[in-house]
Amino acid sequence: MNKVYVAKLGKAVGLQGHLRLFIDSDFPEQFKKGAIFTTNRNLILKVLECNLNKDLIKFEDYEDVDLAKKLTNSELFTTEEATKEYCKLKENEFFWFDLISCEVFEDDLKLGKVKDIHRYPLNDYLEVETDFNLVERKLPKNFLIPHIFGDFIDKVDIENKKIFVKNSFDILENS
Repeated sequence: MNKVYVAKLGKAVGLQGHLRLFIDSDFPEQFKKGAIFTTNRNLILKVLECNLNKDLIKFEDYEDVDLAKKLTNSELFTTEEATKEYCKLKENEFFWFDLISCEVFEDDLKLGKVKDIHRYPLNDYLEVETDFNLVERKLPKNFLIPHIFGDFIDKVDIENKKIFVKNSFDILENS
């Protein structure tokens, strides 16, 4: 099962088991009553209530402050399957886990493979592990492509694990 990190739990708030919720996901709608998450300590937690306006969450069987305190600083994970079920994507939006390991092409030239995704304040960036043939030509082993449709990303084909880009070979050469 592939786990996807989505949030961290902060300190207990009040006496009824509420915890501060620090969401690290583009899909806050997945934090709803009945949703199930696992923690980095392999606990399975079922959401009893969630107030996104106040960034508070409460879990079944942790309904008092002393029990809730045991969850402080836990990281919450969901599955790729649950993410796909509960999180609806708009046009040209993709799950990170679907983009990772996609091959990157500019025209007919294979630039490499997506190794990771980095979030910066203005844009997300694809970290690309440069194709072996290009590394042999003394180009950098890794480089970043801004995840901006139209400017750098032309088309994403998740089914075939391919991303078609433009203006990106220049970035590689100048990295």
